[in-house]
Formats: sequence, C-alpha cells, structure tokens
Amino acid sequence: MKKLLSVLLALSMLAALPLLSSAEEEKVLNIFSWDGYVDYASVIQPFEQQTGIKVNYAPFSTNDEMFKKLQENGASEYDLVIASDYILNTARLEGLMLPLDKEQLPNFANLDERFISQYFDPDNEYVVPYMSGIPLIVYNPDMVQIEIDGFEDLWDPSLADSIGLIDDARVSIGMVLLSMGQSMNTTDDAVLAQAKEKLFALRENIHVLEYENLHNSLISGDISVAYTFTPYVALALDANPNLQVVWPKEGLGFGIDGAFIPANAPHPDNAHTFLNYLLDGQVAAVTAEWQYYCTPNAAAQEFLSDAYKNNPVFNGIYDRFGDAEYVMNLGADESKFQDIWTEFKLLF
Repeated sequence: MKKLLSVLLALSMLAALPLLSSAEEEKVLNIFSWDGYVDYASVIQPFEQQTGIKVNYAPFSTNDEMFKKLQENGASEYDLVIASDYILNTARLEGLMLPLDKEQLPNFANLDERFISQYFDPDNEYVVPYMSGIPLIVYNPDMVQIEIDGFEDLWDPSLADSIGLIDDARVSIGMVLLSMGQSMNTTDDAVLAQAKEKLFALRENIHVLEYENLHNSLISGDISVAYTFTPYVALALDANPNLQVVWPKEGLGFGIDGAFIPANAPHPDNAHTFLNYLLDGQVAAVTAEWQYYCTPNAAAQEFLSDAYKNNPVFNGIYDRFGDAEYVMNLGADESKFQDIWTEFKLLF
C-alpha cells in the first residue's frame, strides 16, 4: 500500500508542485524533527524532484533538546521544525516562531477545523498541524481473564507482570491521574503524592516500560496488555485483528504535533513551499498512512485507504475530542512528574 501511495503521490505532484513558488532563495530546506517523522521516499524525495529544493533533515531526540537548540542559535539554523503541542506553545511564547504568510499557504484551508485554533496557536498565526494521536489501551482477550474498559482495570491482580507501559513521566503519570478523576496537568502536591502511591502499586503488574514499539511485545505474547501510542496500537491490530482496543472511560490524553518556521529561518519561503505541499490532501494521506497517525487534514480523507479508515484506532478518534486533555507544559512544576518517574523506574 505504501509503495502504491508513493507512486500516486509522485504523479499527482507533477501537476501540483509547479504552482508552488519559493522566491529567490537558495534551493535548500533544513528540517528539524524526530528521526523518520517525515518519510524520505514517499514525501521528501518527490518534493525535491519537483521543486529542485534540497532537503536536509536533522533529527532530535526530545522536544526539550529541540527547544534548547533553537534558543542557542537564535532560531536561525533551521527552516522548519516539527514538534509536540506543549513545546510549540512554549516556543511561540518565547518568540521563536515566524508568523505564517497565509498567501503562500492556500492549502491551509484543507485543515479540519477541529485541529486549528488550539491553545498553542489560538489565532492560527504560527503553526501548521501535522499529526495527531491518543494513547490507548490495547489487549489480547485470549490472554486476559477480565474485560478491560478503563485505566482502573490495569491494577487488577490478574494482570500481574503482563502490562507494557509508556516510558514517559507525563503520559503515564497522567494516566494514573485520569484514573483518579484528576487532570493530567495537576500540580497539587497532595494529589501528586496520591498518584505516586497508586503508580507504585501498579509496579507488580508491569512487565516492561518502553516509549516505542510496545506493539512488538504484545504481538509476540510477551505482554498481554499495552498502554501505548496510536501508531503502535494500529500496528498491533494489523498483526492481530482479535486484539481489543480500549477507549478508557476515565478520559483520554490527546496530542497534536505541528510544524512551524523558526523566527530567523534562513529559507522561510522554501519552508512555506514545503508546508503547502504537506497540506495537499494527497500528500497528507500518504503521510498519515506512512506514520500511522491521525491526520488533521480534512482534504486527505478521500485519498485514505479503506484499511486505514476502517481501523478502529483512526475511525474513533474524531468523535472523542471532547473526552481528551492535552499534556501542557508545566514550567518549573514539570520536575514534580520527572522526580516521581525517576523513583518509579528504580523499582525495575
């Protein structure tokens, strides 16, 4: 499917890309994001071939690493950055973003209105939403004695040494807070102390902590339950359609990754050209199917495969925004979560 989409994309860009211009700039675009978050063969290479713009892709490991790098170089080294919503908000407030020139982004109109005007860019001046996802519970009913319908079930004694949990302080402690009926973003010391105690009580049920690829442990049978990110839930379902996906009754964590142009980008027009390219409906469809995330691009829907649209992970997200909560940047209070998580990991 990915190869077919790549071919169709290349053909469609023959007509679309000549409409995109990049003024008199050097034919270079410097992108800064996670490793592999924009696929070369299906997305970057067709863009290079049709525009003559050479794309240099520099990876970072964490949002904090990206933010510090922009601060150090005065937001002048890269032309385009793709990162998580909470750090987007911080970068905007710090003045590290260049306002978007909407005249160069006619495809901005392709975005689903539910994904724009978010807290990290309320007036849609700086950020182009790129991908979206919700961490979910997925489990193998053949290996689990109970029916799981929420976070609270993860503490059931029958699940001893059988759960894979996301190795991330904010996401996993946030899950514990949701199970308590609290906000994922609380900074109340008494509430966090209760969450710490409850998290530590979950230790005996956890088999592995891992940020990515928990689906492999679920597919192999090494674990029977995983709390993991959208693409890994979808990949697990591809391998075993009998797995059960749980939209936890206590609520959901939600995230949008977005792209922005740094304030002193050396090639801002090239960045606009690439952003408008990403916003093309067919390009957005290819990107979504490659990354296995939810696309915020309404125009992509007609190009998405039936397999993608029928996947219960993707066809359920759009109806559940009202139950979801962003992980916010808590500033100095962020250390409260990190300290709890550091202690928790010492138990392994």
